[in-house]
Amino acid sequence: MTGETCAWCGDGVDADDGWRAGEPAGERRAAFCRLEHVFPWWARGPFWDAGRLREREGLTDSLTKCAECDAALPDNFVVLVRHRGEHRIPDAFCSTEHMAQWAKKGGRWR
Repeated sequence: MTGETCAWCGDGVDADDGWRAGEPAGERRAAFCRLEHVFPWWARGPFWDAGRLREREGLTDSLTKCAECDAALPDNFVVLVRHRGEHRIPDAFCSTEHMAQWAKKGGRWR
C-alpha cells in the first residue's frame, strides 16, 4: 500500500492499482480505488489533498485536449491517471466537472 486512501470511500489504494487525480497548477491531488468513485466525490464537492501527483516526469506532457469535450486545456487543467500494474494511463480535462462526467460514462470504456 502507498498510504493513500480513496477520496470517496476511504479504502486503501494500492500503488499499482486505482486512479490518481490532480490539478498540477493548484498542487492538489486525490486517489480513488475505483473509477466509479470519481463522480460521487465530485458531486459531494471535491475534496483535494495538498500536493503533487507522484507520477514519472513527462507523463502528461503530450496531453493537449480535454478527454470529455475535446477543447484545448486551460492552465488549470485536471489530470486523471489510471494505475494498472507498472502502466500509467493519463487523461486530461478542462475541469473537475468534465472529469466526473467522463468517469460517470465509463471513462475510456464507454
